[in-house]
Amino acid sequence: MVSDEEADVVVIGSGMGGLAAARAIAQFGGKRVLVLEQHYTLGGMTHEFSRAGRYRFGTGLHYMSASAGPFLGFMTDGRAQLSPLPDEYDALHFPGFDFAVPATKERFRARLKEQFAAEADAIDGFFRTTRWAMVGLTARNVFASFPAGLRKASARLIERLFPSTHRSVREQVARSFRDPRLQAVLAARWGLYGTPPASSAFGYHAAVPLTFFMEGTAHPVGGPQELNRVVLEILQRYGVVLRTRQTVHEVVVEDGRVAGVDVEDTATGRRYRVRTNTVVSAVGVRNTYALIGESHQLADLPEERSAVMLFLGLDRSPAEFGLRGENHWFMPDLDDHDSTHRPPGEGTLYVSFASLNNPAARFHTVELLELVDPKAVDQWRGTPETERPDSYRTFKDELTRRLLDRLEERWPGFRETVAFAELATPLSFETYQHSVLGSFYGLAATPQRLRSARAGCRTPVKGLFVAGQDAWGSGVVGALAGGLMAANAVLKPRQLGTMWQAIRSGGVARDPATPWEGYLRVAGIEPLTPTVRRIRFEPLAGDAMPFSFAAGQYVKVDLPVAVEPIERSYSICSSPGESGFVEIAVKHEPDGLGSGFLHEELEVGLALRVSGPHGEFTWEPGAEESTLLLIAGGVGITPLMSVLFAAADAGHAGRIVLLASYRTGDEVVFGPEIAALRSRLPGLEVSVFVTDRTGRIGLDQLLPCAGPTTRVHLCGPAPMMQDLIGSLTELGVPRAAIRTEAFVSGRSKETRREKAHAIAVAAAAAGVTEFMIGTVGGAPAFPCHPGQSVLDAANAVGVALPQSCGEGACGTCRVRVLSGTYETDDRGMFSAGELAAGWRLACQTLPTGDLVIGR
Repeated sequence: MVSDEEADVVVIGSGMGGLAAARAIAQFGGKRVLVLEQHYTLGGMTHEFSRAGRYRFGTGLHYMSASAGPFLGFMTDGRAQLSPLPDEYDALHFPGFDFAVPATKERFRARLKEQFAAEADAIDGFFRTTRWAMVGLTARNVFASFPAGLRKASARLIERLFPSTHRSVREQVARSFRDPRLQAVLAARWGLYGTPPASSAFGYHAAVPLTFFMEGTAHPVGGPQELNRVVLEILQRYGVVLRTRQTVHEVVVEDGRVAGVDVEDTATGRRYRVRTNTVVSAVGVRNTYALIGESHQLADLPEERSAVMLFLGLDRSPAEFGLRGENHWFMPDLDDHDSTHRPPGEGTLYVSFASLNNPAARFHTVELLELVDPKAVDQWRGTPETERPDSYRTFKDELTRRLLDRLEERWPGFRETVAFAELATPLSFETYQHSVLGSFYGLAATPQRLRSARAGCRTPVKGLFVAGQDAWGSGVVGALAGGLMAANAVLKPRQLGTMWQAIRSGGVARDPATPWEGYLRVAGIEPLTPTVRRIRFEPLAGDAMPFSFAAGQYVKVDLPVAVEPIERSYSICSSPGESGFVEIAVKHEPDGLGSGFLHEELEVGLALRVSGPHGEFTWEPGAEESTLLLIAGGVGITPLMSVLFAAADAGHAGRIVLLASYRTGDEVVFGPEIAALRSRLPGLEVSVFVTDRTGRIGLDQLLPCAGPTTRVHLCGPAPMMQDLIGSLTELGVPRAAIRTEAFVSGRSKETRREKAHAIAVAAAAAGVTEFMIGTVGGAPAFPCHPGQSVLDAANAVGVALPQSCGEGACGTCRVRVLSGTYETDDRGMFSAGELAAGWRLACQTLPTGDLVIGR
C-alpha cells in the first residue's frame, strides 16, 4: 500500500482514553497527533444519541465521583460541571431487605455498623484491607506502564505485598464477615466494572465502588456529551487532527517496531497508509493484538461480559414515584456471585435516572443495564443489522417486557409512563463500540488480568501502546487514566514532570479575557409586557457568577428547541455590579424559533449553556463626555438598561439622555426600573416616543443633546439606526463616538448560509475556486473561497480585521469595499451616506468576484 501520509503519533479510537493520550502527547511532547475513529461520531462511551426528536441517552457514563478529580479536571481544564446525585445515591435491593449507600466513606461505615453491629470490628478491618487493596492496584497499574524488565520484576513483589488486591471479591468478603447479608452489601455493585464477585479481583472492587464513589456521586451537567464537547474543543487548540469513519485494518510492524497503520475511509472507500513510529491503541487489548496478528497471546485471559441496555423515554417525571435521582440495583439473591448464568433480564439490574440529575435535561429518560454472557446472541451474530430474522426482534421484545416487569413490580404504574423504549444488545456494542463480542468494560477485572503482562499499556511491539480501560480500569475516568498511562510511556522523561504537574494543577486555567462557557440555571421568568419577558440566570451552585461583564455586552445562549440546540445572542439588561445573577430581556418574535422557546416552553430550574460576555457595545464609568446619549428602539433598550445601572452604581453625575421609541404603548418596557433610576442619576433625562401617537425620533429630538462632545449608544431596528446615524453625523457627533448594536435573528444566519451555498455552487459551475481580496495601503491580497465572508477569509490567512461578534450585531468589523461584486446585509450599522461610500460589515459580506477593501 502506498504511503499517503505521515504523523508523529497515531491514536486509534476516540474514547476518553484515546483523547487523553492524544492531548498529553500533543501538549507535552509537541507531536503531530492523528486520531482515527471508526464510528461516525467522536467520544467513545461519552457520546449520546437521540430518539423521537426529544430524548437524549448516554451510552456509557451514568454517574461518576462527585469530585471531578485531577484527571478529569486536566482533560476539561477545570470546565467540567457536575450535578450531585442524592446523598443516598445507590439503593440496593436484595430479596428480603434493602440497603441505601450514603455519600462519604465515614457515613457508609457508620451505617454498616448500625445495621450489622455484631461485626463492627470486622467492618473496620475490612476498610483497612480495602485501602491496601486499592494501593496494590495502583502500584500494579503504574508499574505496568514501565519497560518490560522493571514490569516483570515488580509484578511478583506487588502480589506478595498486597495479596488482597489479587483475591476474588467472594473470597475477601467471606474472609472478612460471617453475616451473608453484610457480605452481599459489600460485594454488590460489581456492575460498575463488569466482573461478578466469584471471579473479579478485589483490587478493582476496592477501587471503584468502595473508593472512587465513596465521597458522593454526580452526573455531568448537559449530559456525558458535554464532557466530550469540551475535551474535543481543547484538543483542537493543540492541533490534534480527528477523523471519523476511519477503520484501521492493520498496525504495520517492521523488525519488531511500529512502521504505520493501514486505514480505510469508510465514507469514501479510500485506503491509505499513515507512516508513523508511534501508535496508541485505545480500542482495547484484544482489538490491539488482533491488529498485529497476535490474538493468540491473550488466550490465558478469561472472556469478558457484555451488556443489554434498555433506554426509556417517559412522558412524566420519575419523581412521581418518589424517585430523586438515586440509582437502583436489583439483585436476584444474596449470593450474587455470578448472576450472568441466568437468562438475560433476570440477573443483577442497574437502573439510573439521568434526567433527574441533569438540570439541562428537558425530557425524562431512564437507562437500565444488565451484564450478560455475549453468547446470549450468538445465533444472530454475523448477520447484518438490517437482515436479522424475526426471532431477534422477538428476543428483544421479550427481554424488554421482562425488564419493564421488574420496574413495574417495584413502582406500580411505571409502565404507563413509558413513551419510548429501545433495547441495545451485545450486537449493538459490537457495532458501535467495536468491542470484541460487545465487551462493555474491556478486559475482565480478574486476578489473571492483574498477573498478565499483556494487560496494560505496554505491548511487545516497540512503539505500540494501549490506552483506555484496559490500561488502567473500568469506566470513563478509568479509561482516561489509561490514556495518561499510555502518554506516560510515550513521552520522554523530561516531559513527564511537566505533564504530571499540569495534571495535578487541573489543566490550563481559562484566560479571563476570553468568554466563559458553561451552564447557568434559569432562576426567574418575569413578564414585562405582553411580548417581552425578563429571564434571570444564576450559577448552578448558587454562588457568584463565573464571569463579569461591562455594561452593554451580551451573552450567547444555546436553546434546546430540537435534538441539536440553536444558538442565540441576547443583550444583558442587569447591572454589571450584580455578582449573583445576570438577566436578559427577550421579545417574542412571530415565528421566532428561539424567542418562541423562551416564551412558550422555558421553565424555571432548567439549565442552559451560556457563553459570555461578548460585544464591544460597552460603556465604562469615568468616560469623559458632555452628554451620554442613549437611543433605543423597542427591546433595543435592553443593553442600555445595563448602561444606566452601571452609571447609577458608579454615582455618575453627568448628563444622560435616554430616548426610547416604541410602536405602541403596550410595548413600553422597563418603566418602573427607569423611574427608580431617576433618583440615583441626577443628570438623567428621559423621553419616551410612542410612534403611533407621538411619531419617531428625528432631527428635532436629537438637536438639544447631540454635538461634538456627545457619546451615543444606539440600538434598535435597522431602518431606524440607519436614519439616526445620518442625523447624528449631521449634528456634529463624531462617527467614532456613535456605538451601535443591532438585532440579529437566527433566520439571518440561515439566510447568510443559503446565500453562501448559492455563491459556492455558482462558482463551482463556473470553475472558480477562489476570489482575491486586495487591500489598500500595500498589504498583500488574500484568497477567499466562494461562500466565505470577507471576515472568515481574512481570519483564515491571519489578516487582522477588527471583530467581535461575527454575527453583524456589533458593527465592529467595518470595512470599505472599494471595488468588486458581493452580497451583503448591512444590519443598519451605517447611514445612507456611509453605505454610498462603500462601508460594509466584513462578517456579512460574501464576495461574488474579486474585491478591493479599505479600512
